[in-house]
Amino acid sequence: MTEHASTAAPPPGCAPEPSPAGSPTAADTRLDIVAYGEPMVEFNQTGEGGGRLYLQGFGGDSSNFAIAAARQGARVAYLSAVGDDPYGRLLRELWTREGVDHSAVAVDARSPTAVYFVTHDAAGHHFHFFRSGSAASCLGPATLPLDVVRAARVFHLSGISLAISASACDAGFAAIEAARAAGVRVSFDTNLRLKLWPAARARAVMTEAMRLADICLPSHDDVAVLTGLSDDDAIVDHCLELGAKVVALKLGERGALVADATQRLRIAPHPCRPVDATGAGDAFGGAFVARLVAGDALAEAARYAAATAALSTQGYGAVEPIPHAAQVRQALVQRAALDAGERA
Repeated sequence: MTEHASTAAPPPGCAPEPSPAGSPTAADTRLDIVAYGEPMVEFNQTGEGGGRLYLQGFGGDSSNFAIAAARQGARVAYLSAVGDDPYGRLLRELWTREGVDHSAVAVDARSPTAVYFVTHDAAGHHFHFFRSGSAASCLGPATLPLDVVRAARVFHLSGISLAISASACDAGFAAIEAARAAGVRVSFDTNLRLKLWPAARARAVMTEAMRLADICLPSHDDVAVLTGLSDDDAIVDHCLELGAKVVALKLGERGALVADATQRLRIAPHPCRPVDATGAGDAFGGAFVARLVAGDALAEAARYAAATAALSTQGYGAVEPIPHAAQVRQALVQRAALDAGERA
């Protein structure tokens, strides 16, 4: 499959090679995880002022993933670009607070930071994205500091990372190639967004990404669209047959199905009182990979990730409600005590 290898130029209006604001080197202490993708600033409509007031927050699946992993204790760096604008500065302040190394995030003076709005009505919530020509979409293979990727234990990206532009897609595959050559494991989350690219291209590119991934984090609905499969086990089989070493199929309120070459486990959903599931899959992925890197067994990492995702739904927004490690461990202890009481 060679469709991804377009060697595309950055989209019109982009600076050709935004310069990173300093990058970690392979000589630094090795990173646990490096995540690549498009960060975003969120404006979420509130019920105040007749709907004219918006609460500012943060989004972007790979950034959410990075923060979730960092809150579980992983040493994480982010690889992307932001505009030389207030939104880019807000994101840098966020990553600094969260302990996510953003020294390899480029500043592109000619392109904006991506933003999105969330509105609400009787039919539910609606997303409105302003990301065309964003700084992250202007990235290409020549602009990525690949030494940062080579310095990690795991390199993570998603379907959105590859969908935002042809040049960003090429950059993602260049990073995958660098990671694999350096013995760095590759983590891939499907996160299918058909508004960003045609279904046929999404299918071809994401199939190749899953083929190259060591850790595959698909959502059931994504793979059902891409393959026509609907059975949970058939989807996991498909990902393993493509080449993934570990698969964690996210099933929403049904929990997860995780597998490797020797075992397959159904993970029950962790009890919670959900109010907003935005970013729950990103929280699951970040926690799951962080715990695998820390040495957890497959089942232990998956149960931890399920608890993280569940807790993240008990507040509003993609980032703010992501729990820290102490909260997750407390929830797991409480769940174990409840289970023991039910068996007694």
